[in-house]
Amino acid sequence: MPRLPTRQPLRLALAQIGLRVGDLDANVQQIAADAERARRAGADLIVFPELTICGYLPEDLLLKRQFIDDNLAALQRAAAACRGITAMIGFVDRQDDLYNAAAVIDDGEVRLIYHKQYLPNYGVFDEARYFKAGVVAPVFVKNGVTIGVNICEDLWHAEGPATVQAIGGRADVIINLTASPYHVGKPALRDAMLARRSRENGVVIAYANQVGGQDDLVFDGGSLVYGADGRCLARGPMFEPALMIVDLPNLPDLNDSNAPDGGNPSNLPPPHRLDPRRRTGRSEALSVPTYVLPSRPPPRRMGPPTTPAIVARLAPPAEMYRALRLGLFDYAKKNGLPTVVVGLSGGIDSALVATLAVDALGADHVVGLFMASRYTAKASGDDAAALAKRLGIRLISLPIEEAFQTYLGMLAPLFTGRPPDIAEENLQARIRATLLMALANKFGWLLLATGNKSEMSVGYATLYGDMAGGFAPIKDLWKTTVYTLARWRNRQDKVQPIPPRILRRPPTAELRPDQTDEAALAPYATLDPILRAFVEEDKSVSEIVKMGFDRKTVARIVALVTRSEFKRRQAPIGVKITPRAFGKDRRMPITQDYVER
Repeated sequence: MPRLPTRQPLRLALAQIGLRVGDLDANVQQIAADAERARRAGADLIVFPELTICGYLPEDLLLKRQFIDDNLAALQRAAAACRGITAMIGFVDRQDDLYNAAAVIDDGEVRLIYHKQYLPNYGVFDEARYFKAGVVAPVFVKNGVTIGVNICEDLWHAEGPATVQAIGGRADVIINLTASPYHVGKPALRDAMLARRSRENGVVIAYANQVGGQDDLVFDGGSLVYGADGRCLARGPMFEPALMIVDLPNLPDLNDSNAPDGGNPSNLPPPHRLDPRRRTGRSEALSVPTYVLPSRPPPRRMGPPTTPAIVARLAPPAEMYRALRLGLFDYAKKNGLPTVVVGLSGGIDSALVATLAVDALGADHVVGLFMASRYTAKASGDDAAALAKRLGIRLISLPIEEAFQTYLGMLAPLFTGRPPDIAEENLQARIRATLLMALANKFGWLLLATGNKSEMSVGYATLYGDMAGGFAPIKDLWKTTVYTLARWRNRQDKVQPIPPRILRRPPTAELRPDQTDEAALAPYATLDPILRAFVEEDKSVSEIVKMGFDRKTVARIVALVTRSEFKRRQAPIGVKITPRAFGKDRRMPITQDYVER
């Protein structure tokens, strides 16, 4: 039996890349390019995100046999591009069933495959619909270092594959391929989890995350390496691609012993060198085969070991803003819609959306449309013009009075004897949507809806009116957060992009005289905490009242949320920012009779 290879320094490359769902050729090209960069940097091993080949998550593309075939063929092309280096690449494996898998490729050949074991089926995840769970937790030996591989959710479970690989497989290093979408607070949760998991198992953990927007999700990157003592050794940047090069810390030498017979779980490396009191959990639940990769001369490295960067986490407003910007940028780019149009009202929501669009796409790719009605204040027009000038975008003015009069005339015989009400108010919003969509259709623009989460919650929006659009960048932002981000964005430039008066004026739809949002609903400082408790935390009316709110106000707001589900089902998608966004995160029946108490 051959002896275990002498331990050598191990240089990791974590490829924090953006992927295109279904564009297998582009993803393979990205793999090849980053593998070459890692080789030039002297890396022994490069790690790519979860489902690298096809992008995360392909949803019902996974039900197409040809898609799986193409994904498997693409894996072979990616493997051939990884000669001279060891690579870990996510793909869809097909054996007796479909598996969310990671291939360990060495010098152009697939040496072992890992199948994800914990399939998330909550929130935005629906993996149990597509995949079967794996039951084997392999480790492999590279440069004398024993390495365990697992995927995303597997690492979040205290007695999951990482612990099995650390105990039963005697792993020194655990590598996790992930596609972990962003929400507020998620980066801190990851840090805490990785610190705990590395410390309790006494292993180094490397965590390679995807970056970029995919429909309503944003993957924020921020890849991580934690030492066996639970300290952060490296953290990648957020919301941008990166190739992180990390020299692992010194690890104890392996004891002299015979190597395992490749793949035989009964022939494991010698007992682990670390204090067994630092290990928790059970190792008997899963098979833990061990593979020894063929030895080859180490890559040539110039200079001293690299000092990996620990990029500081962003402050909450900067983090949220960059998530929104990246989500908008990738949605427009990946769908071939480089120019967007925004209905500018002179209000805060459309001002923030226009500013985001300019930051994401550039001023030349943003068009504003101002559509005054008989109820539009002069200040609204002035503020919309000032915003457009500060942002450097084209502004089109298209009054809707003539169209409004025409519609009123057509409907007059049917509306006779009935006083003006919400029908006439919403008619104005729908005229504006018609004009916006006409321009979007004619010039191939993407219409951005400007509604926020507070409005979407209570239905304070017009179906087929201001809800119209192809993408809604701020639909998961509470109104109070809209103001927070707008003020933060203004502080970033000497010339504030959002005119200060927009921040001071009471928000209003301007669909009737003297209309304001807060008069119709409640002050946003009251409304948003009630909505957050009900929508995101599932608190009952009684529980919210105990927080210090008036029962009548709470009951009215909760009833508005319940009655507005039909609107939300028809709203455009937008960037997920909170842990409980409307859509896949929160799924309520439209037709129901449950009374909240």
